[in-house]
Amino acid sequence: MAGSLMKVSNGLILTENTPLLGSTADEPPAYMNEGEIIEQSKANEDDEGPKPHRHEEDKPLPKLQIFLLCYARMIEPIAFFGIFPFINKMIFETGTDEEDVGFYSGLIESLFSVTQMLLMISWGRAADRIGRKPVLVFSLAGVSVATAVFGLSKKVWQMILFRCGAGLFAGTVLTVRTMLSENSTPKTQARAFSFFAFAGNVGIFAGPLIGGGLADPAEQIGGFFKKIAFFHDYPYSLSTFCTGVIGASAAIACALFIKETLDRKPRGDGTTPPPAPMTTMELLKAPGVGIVLALYGHVMLLGLAYTAVCPVFWFTSPEKGGYGFTPIQISMFLGGIGISQGLWLLVAFPILQKKFGTGAILRVCYILWPIFFVAAPMCNLFLRWGGPWRTVFWIVGPTLQIGGSGVSMAFTCVQLALNDIAPNHQTLGTLNGLALTLVSGIRTVGPALFASLFATGARSQFINGYLVWVVLILVALPGSIGVRWLPKKAEGNIADHEE
Repeated sequence: MAGSLMKVSNGLILTENTPLLGSTADEPPAYMNEGEIIEQSKANEDDEGPKPHRHEEDKPLPKLQIFLLCYARMIEPIAFFGIFPFINKMIFETGTDEEDVGFYSGLIESLFSVTQMLLMISWGRAADRIGRKPVLVFSLAGVSVATAVFGLSKKVWQMILFRCGAGLFAGTVLTVRTMLSENSTPKTQARAFSFFAFAGNVGIFAGPLIGGGLADPAEQIGGFFKKIAFFHDYPYSLSTFCTGVIGASAAIACALFIKETLDRKPRGDGTTPPPAPMTTMELLKAPGVGIVLALYGHVMLLGLAYTAVCPVFWFTSPEKGGYGFTPIQISMFLGGIGISQGLWLLVAFPILQKKFGTGAILRVCYILWPIFFVAAPMCNLFLRWGGPWRTVFWIVGPTLQIGGSGVSMAFTCVQLALNDIAPNHQTLGTLNGLALTLVSGIRTVGPALFASLFATGARSQFINGYLVWVVLILVALPGSIGVRWLPKKAEGNIADHEE
């Protein structure tokens, strides 16, 4: 009996669905019979789910796959931000009154986000059903075409049509997120998503550079372009064509070299079918999903609000509550933030996440958000006081801005928490679709709302023009409370995955 029991016990420990444990405390007691051992094994699987073997945990990141996915990640921000340098002039040249230009440019961008919001979940469910790769390649191709033809618009309605067309292909970012998760392990996903975040920052930087640098080449560049009538008739086509070509190159590269990551093979002994697809409502009701999605949306709201307020805050005079920066000073601050965020994400985050876990970093970021927001009006006071306080500003301001960029780690934290809380591998696409639908909704109204709050405070000088910062602090504070309910499964402690 003892020999038979040992054989069954070893068989259970070595099955694919049972975790290999470093401690003998979880091994079945000798007095249990075979049926009891099997029942206990099934109960443990129901409670915690199957865990990867140690060799799977130690699997290194596939370099080519990660590189291609990060390249694909860049396309959406390049396409989104690439029209910003010329969109207002493009609208004005259609014959629109100058005072109406801002309305139409805001409408075009809002409709882009609304279109994404309406379709994001559908793309996620498609990625969970037909595969990640076809959705990724098709979405990249669609964004490339819609972005390229945008530069041929001669009427506002055409701009709206082509911009909504780009929004239709919202599957790119969610499939990239999903495939990064599936190409990494709990030990390597922090590094993978630090590359993901860095690639997004590169896209945000490159988009306006391409859009502004290649706009109206007949006038800006001259020479060869001045001789071609097409670039006189369609002055913004070169910018959008270039963006479209970059997107097309990503689509072709992914079609040729990206490997499908959706696993449709049976699990365990080869006879157990994969779990049935969950409905969206079932997914929302799954343990921990609701709180993680709420934290995800909250962090993204803080980031989008700050991004919307900063340019106008930096431009506004100190007397009205801003910094009164020149364009070159704004560029320097933006560059400093970009570099510092890159260092936080690429260098600091993987080390900190490995040592302390995702949840610990997120809690610290939530503590720092309000302090980061307080720094802006505090530095404005230095400029208002003038004299030697201006020197203090140029010491304290950039230091706080660069150091405070560490709160950007919160964006990667909530993405990792989202990956970890997924009920199973087959729901990652839909779950990312839900999260990005939430972000698209926030992006539709959030930036305009907070920019308007800043304008209202600056105009009325209510609280010395600091109204928006007071609101942002009040919005940030609940996060420190909400993160206490972060599920243990989403804490991201590497030690939990060790043998």
